[in-house]
Amino acid sequence: MRFLATILLAALVATPATACCWPYVVYADATDRYAHGVLGDAIEYGSLQLRSSGGSNGASDSLVDQIVLPQNRVFEDIEPRTARLGEDQLTRYVVVESSQTAGAQLAVYGGFEKDNGWSLHKIAATPHIGQRNRWLAPAAIADFDGDGVNDIAYVETPHLAGILKIVTLRGNELVPITEPQPGFSNHRIGQDFITSDVRTCNGMTELLLPDLRWTSLMATRLENGKITAYSLSYPPSQAGIEAAKRCED
Repeated sequence: MRFLATILLAALVATPATACCWPYVVYADATDRYAHGVLGDAIEYGSLQLRSSGGSNGASDSLVDQIVLPQNRVFEDIEPRTARLGEDQLTRYVVVESSQTAGAQLAVYGGFEKDNGWSLHKIAATPHIGQRNRWLAPAAIADFDGDGVNDIAYVETPHLAGILKIVTLRGNELVPITEPQPGFSNHRIGQDFITSDVRTCNGMTELLLPDLRWTSLMATRLENGKITAYSLSYPPSQAGIEAAKRCED
């Protein structure tokens, strides 16, 4: 059963109202209005909340701001991901947002100062896949092309074509930085976790994830703007990924 995961946002600038506290984001408003169940249950989420912990003074957590989706959309995801994205390197939140009719899209939200607090806004998103019950799984966030700016790797339809895509945030757009490549996966239907991560060995950043058939663990990298991949000797599992991250191969 999935749980509401909180992500600490230490990079946010504290306002007077939250100077004592750690802000974090969380999915909320559990709902069964999108009957896909790809993550192991029928529950998805109707809102994304920016909250502030009570800190050491014993105060209770408080809601700072939230995005409430309309009835035809849900956050079909395990947890929000927090990363510095874009040339300005500000903290943003990466989510999977699904439409009742058009399936999933990768979306990026940001927090902005508003009066004496913070406001959440949707900054950018990929197009929806185009069909109900079509999903994507974020794979990792890292600087894959070496330009000093983090990129987002994800697998579109990891149970079907398994198309690996890598995008970067430029202004209010998620721009592809390479041609998509099929043949990868990082999720099996019913699992409440994602099987992928990054490693940096000998100065080279690589994405680690299974191939589409889950027979091999693949190391992928960007070379001359193209995705290249090779198989590793480790099993296509989270344990295999952790072993591969030791850079002993």
